[in-house]
Amino acid sequence: MRIEIINYGATITRLNVPEKTGRLEDVVLGFDNIEGYLGSSNPYFGCIVGRVANRIGKGMFHLEGEEYNVTLNRGTYHLHGGKKGFDKVLWESHVEGNKVTFSYLSKCGEEGYPGHVLVQAMYQLSSDNKLILDMSAISTKPTPINLTNHTYFNLAGHKKGRTGILEHTMCINADRYTEVDHESIPTGEIRCLGDSNMDLRVPRVLAHVLSATGGIDHNYCINRCSHGGLTFIARATHPQSGRFMEIYSDQPGVQFYTANFLPDPSSEDTLIVGKNGANYVKQGAFCLETQNFPDAVNHVNFPNSILNPGYTYTHRVIYHFGVL
Repeated sequence: MRIEIINYGATITRLNVPEKTGRLEDVVLGFDNIEGYLGSSNPYFGCIVGRVANRIGKGMFHLEGEEYNVTLNRGTYHLHGGKKGFDKVLWESHVEGNKVTFSYLSKCGEEGYPGHVLVQAMYQLSSDNKLILDMSAISTKPTPINLTNHTYFNLAGHKKGRTGILEHTMCINADRYTEVDHESIPTGEIRCLGDSNMDLRVPRVLAHVLSATGGIDHNYCINRCSHGGLTFIARATHPQSGRFMEIYSDQPGVQFYTANFLPDPSSEDTLIVGKNGANYVKQGAFCLETQNFPDAVNHVNFPNSILNPGYTYTHRVIYHFGVL
């Protein structure tokens, strides 16, 4: 395997993974140059997002008797840290062996959040084809924290589009999900997947899943190990190339997103031109964003998302690649 990462957004720009004949192919969406990442059409390719990934309803929360209003950068809600979240800043970087550590100081008041927050993201590539990502944060004031990596994967190859995605099978270790309203803001209800079309406890072909659902953008509540530590999150497989990816994490949720908001080639949408001139289209990739539950700061029945001074937020996720 081979990975390339830049310090703008601590962003994974390339991830070359072998297929069953040993040939390497790039399996993540992205751009050939920095202009692409700086452009308005960049849908969070490969980056670290925060302070709070996903959504905060109405961009508002209460903490220690005070009301805080964070940036509304998606209509009536706050998404992925605001207009200039962690994905749009330059991180300091330090390379040591097979590890690179990115650091960023988010100052008090940035995007409306309280407290100075020092965040780190350390990527490590192991000899057995594991990409290990450790994220951490400390704060000078109580503040919500929920970091994630927002890589778009296509194990058929980043240029293979929706045709390649439909060939995948997907399995997610969850029997519940957080119900959302029409803007994908959690209602506070945690629903059973049961025998719904979103139930992926048994591996299912994405062609059938997308046909039945029209696309998924939901937080799955992971069935976690009782003893803590890392839990199996999901497994994506592309039988034609032989590639598979297993994800393990210590987080309670994962956002499974089937790239529903990338441009639709059947409409008049302007297509995103990515690496090597590839056109990136609707449902031409998927994201598996390990995370706390969305809008957790506004729901007492969700896992706590407040980081207090003297404590450290930690988040580990391992992407293990292999060949059938």
